[in-house]
Parts: sequence; structure tokens; C-alpha cells
Amino acid sequence: MAVLAKIAQLGLKELRSLWHDKTLLIFVVVSFSLMVYSAATATSRELYNAPIAVVDEDHSRLSERLVAAFYGPHFKRPDRISAGQVDPGLDTGNYTFVLDIPPEFERDVLRGREPALQVNIDATRMSQAFIGAGYIQSIVGSEVENFVRGELGGGPPPIDLVTRVMFNPNLTGVWFGGVMEIISQVTMLSIILTGAALIREREHGTLEHLLVMPVSPFQIMAAKVWANGGVVLLGATLSLLGIVHGLLGVPIAGSVPLFLLGTLFHLFSTTSIGILLATVARGMPQLGLLMILVILPLQLLSGGVTPRESMPLGVQLVMLAAPTTHYVSLAQAILYRGAGLAVVWKQLAALACIGGVVFLGALARFRRAVSLTQL
Repeated sequence: MAVLAKIAQLGLKELRSLWHDKTLLIFVVVSFSLMVYSAATATSRELYNAPIAVVDEDHSRLSERLVAAFYGPHFKRPDRISAGQVDPGLDTGNYTFVLDIPPEFERDVLRGREPALQVNIDATRMSQAFIGAGYIQSIVGSEVENFVRGELGGGPPPIDLVTRVMFNPNLTGVWFGGVMEIISQVTMLSIILTGAALIREREHGTLEHLLVMPVSPFQIMAAKVWANGGVVLLGATLSLLGIVHGLLGVPIAGSVPLFLLGTLFHLFSTTSIGILLATVARGMPQLGLLMILVILPLQLLSGGVTPRESMPLGVQLVMLAAPTTHYVSLAQAILYRGAGLAVVWKQLAALACIGGVVFLGALARFRRAVSLTQL
């Protein structure tokens, strides 16, 4: 009990120190509010109002039907242009897509000759280019099939493909962006706060004051872990309920307490990483450089941006040792798919093991740094 009391008192000291550091405090508030909101809404992951033009060299009923099939909110109303205006329109960025309908297109379709349509795409707009190409292929294929069936009196298609989208029926990118940004901020802020707390103690000379007190390096480190981790946990809770669920209207399918439990396990690892980096860095500039080398791989290769299955096998195996890999999997399973403890217990166990190893490594490094300071 005496040890826990000392850890609690040291943690309260950390909270008071953070409260008086207005720069870090504002950074935490903005990260869990404005950054989460802007990440979810500023970058559109859907096709919306994509500029498109049509070169209609057929002037048939089928070509008119194809032109009329492109409408909002995915596409703007198509502009009719000539063949000579295609390259200038793409060069100036006026159009992302240009559909070229060749002469005698309707006649060739009805005679079964399988004519080709040309789609010119401005690939510098990568997100729209990849998504829009699939949309155009689907729209053209559907319209041509319906036209041929109506003209030739064909029967119904041999199969009826019904698509059901699970967990995000409208494929709304806001649902994905907000939650993933909270996960990124939890990782980044927990490392920054704990690392900055230790370096601030060293720069202000208060670390030496702690060393002459009847406290051990374990108690000092444990206090920084729970205090800074608690601040990040509170910020993540308020951001999830207030910004993502309340302001953005993203439904939460699973248990919020279970997600916060997983966040707590994750914070055990990331706060220890912050202390480990602070024992290596000699000041805040070096800590910032080290964080770039650590945070970018943790976030980009964890599966939160792109699926892990699309990465090389070696990267997948190495990232199993990273806490963010298991945290992203746990968070997506709980918040998107409504998974319970029976599903995510493996991720919780992995986070606990990784956190224990990192904590012990950081503690050994911290004790060594403390001993050198005493000398």
C-alpha cells in the first residue's frame, strides 16, 4: 500500500505539471477534437462530384442513355465535348474522366460485335481515379445490358447477384476516418506525453530531486505511465463519445468499456515506449526525431491505413511485435463489428505481453540512466 500511495502521489505531480504546461494541454485537446473531426471529414474516400465529359460520336439512343446515367452525387452532369478537347480538358484539370463513345456503337452492340469504349482518366487524382473507373465500368455495363435486353427481347439474366455491405452499409468514409484517427492519436500522444515528461524532469533539474527522495525508479516510471496514460484514455473516451459518435454520428456497434480496456492495455505499451525513447534522447529535438522513426512504422504498417494482408509477409511477421497491430485489430472488431471478449481476447493477451516486455526494457534503461545521473 505504501508503494501504491507513492505512485499515486507522483502521478498527481505529473498531472499538475501537465496542467501548467499549456502548450501540451492545448495539443492534447486539439488532437482529440479538431484533428479527429478534420481527419474524418476533410478527406473524402468516396466518389463525390467527379467532373466527367463525354465525346459522343454515335448520337444514338444508347449513347444518350449512357450520358444520362451519370449524375450526382457521384458525378457532375457530363459535359459534351469534341475529340479535340479531350487532352486540353485533362491537362487543365477540368475533367477527371472522359468517356469516348465511338461511331456506330449502338449498331455494333445490337449485332453482337462487342465494340470498345474508351475512358480517359486523370490518374493524378488517385483516389477518384481508382474508384471512378470501377463506377464507370459498372454503370456502362448495366446500361448496355438493359438496353440490349429491351431491344432484342431477351429474358432475365441467368443469375441475380445481390450485394449486402456489412458494418458500413453506405460505405461512408467518415465512419472509418474518425475511429482510425482516434487510434492514431492515442498512439502518438501517449508516446509524446510520457517522453516529454521525463525529458522535462531532466531539463528542469527535478529528476535529481526525485532521486534523493525515498522513491524507486520503478515508482517514478509507473507514475508517469498511469498519469499520462490516464490523460490519453480520458481524451480518447471524450473524443469517441463526443466527436465521433455525437458530432459525426458514427454508430458504435460494440462495447465502449471493452474498447477502453483494450486502449488501457495499449497505453501500457506505448507509454513505456515513450519513456524508453526519452532515456535515449538527450533533449526534446532528439525525441522528436526518434518519434518520427517509431510512430510512422507503427501507424502505417499496423493495418489501420491498408490491410496487413496486402503487405509483404516479412513486414506482417515483424509487425506482430508492434502493439498497434493488435490494437487496430481489436478496435475495428469492437467498434465496427460489435465483437465481444470471446473474439478479442487474443489481441488483449498480445497487448499485455508486449506491454510487459517493453515496460521491463524501459525500466532497465531508466534505472541505468538514473544510476549514471547519480554518479
